[in-house]
Amino acid sequence: MPQYRRWFVPGGTYFFTANLLRRDSRLLVEHVDALRAAYADAAQRQPFKTVAICVLPNHLHCIWTLPEGDSDFPGRWRRIKTGFSRRLPRSADLAPGRRPGERGVWQRRFWEHVITDTDDLAAHIAYVHANPVKHRLVADIDDWPFSSWHRWKREGWV
Repeated sequence: MPQYRRWFVPGGTYFFTANLLRRDSRLLVEHVDALRAAYADAAQRQPFKTVAICVLPNHLHCIWTLPEGDSDFPGRWRRIKTGFSRRLPRSADLAPGRRPGERGVWQRRFWEHVITDTDDLAAHIAYVHANPVKHRLVADIDDWPFSSWHRWKREGWV
């Protein structure tokens, strides 16, 4: 098995994708309040700036900027995933009997990419916001409620 190496950039800006274990699940939108609570708790305990985010039924994409000198994005993801899973009813477990303490809700890993420049950032923000259209969940970005697109539009950034 190949060794996956993460690139830790203190104070860096990162694009992330985190997936549920089962691709046919809708847990993230059906329990979006639990996800929001877990996300807010993680951000309070280990601050970060959310540049863009989009929650889809079975995965989410986001872009974070970490505080100067801080590169602990794995710790933040652990808090979010654990916090969300603990807020779900046991009936929501997708794969019981995994490792001790695992609920079987999330894939164990997540994907990250270090944002390298303003063009890279712009491309990833566009990707995050267009994802509901790409997955044919809506025909227009404005129609997807679980996205920072609305904040970007309201604040005149698009």
